[in-house]
Amino acid sequence: MATLVCFHAHPDDEAIATGGTMAKAAAAGHRVVLVLATRGEEGEQIPGVVPDGEDLGAWRERETRDSAAVLGCHRVVFLGYRDSGMAGAPENDAPDSFWQADEFEAARRLAGILATEGADVLTIYDSHGVYGHPDHVAVHRVGTRAAELAGTPRVYWATMNRDRAREMVEAAERAGTPVNAERTERVDSEEFGLPDADITHAVDVTGVLDLKRAAMAAHASQIGAESFFLNLPEGDFAAAFGTEWFVRPDRPRNGPQALDLFA
Repeated sequence: MATLVCFHAHPDDEAIATGGTMAKAAAAGHRVVLVLATRGEEGEQIPGVVPDGEDLGAWRERETRDSAAVLGCHRVVFLGYRDSGMAGAPENDAPDSFWQADEFEAARRLAGILATEGADVLTIYDSHGVYGHPDHVAVHRVGTRAAELAGTPRVYWATMNRDRAREMVEAAERAGTPVNAERTERVDSEEFGLPDADITHAVDVTGVLDLKRAAMAAHASQIGAESFFLNLPEGDFAAAFGTEWFVRPDRPRNGPQALDLFA
């Protein structure tokens, strides 16, 4: 059995980007460790979920531990940095934000976890952080360096399949289904995910979609019960979230996409 470490920027990122992969790995007997750079203090709250006066970061940490339990994680670690907010936000400049963190020091913290765990596989994000969020970009940089320091043998970039996402948006528009303008603009950006031709691994997580959906729902302060995602019919949810996409940067794609991060 192997040890998988998934490094994410904020609570709920783990459920959305790698929740199925984590659940499959745990079910197969692998050790699964979740590391988060921040507690997501700058997240936009769903009204009425977090009680007045409650610290959002502490609340989201509890949501993360609930999500991790659903997915079968064996350990959850927070590196202790503050959420940097979206690109261009004043919070980007906060001295305790992850975006402002010393890259080597942050990498050293993560490398210590990788070494202690004897990590066989580490997931981070692609070089532009999937969609350009400062903390996601920092996860890529810090995670890459940490793997070098710890000698972690396999590093994968979690990403989105840009071509598949655009096809889904176009299909929805043809069917007359309302599509959020912000979502359309995001998938049209060259900083959203990667083209299918660059993606080396496509992990089928349809067998654990119930766990992935439940893990997403555990983040109720961010993904409300009435959210677009949680109310997708089963078929549409499977189309949107049934495959998790990765790139192994040291082995460019040569043929069909691989299906297993451990093979």
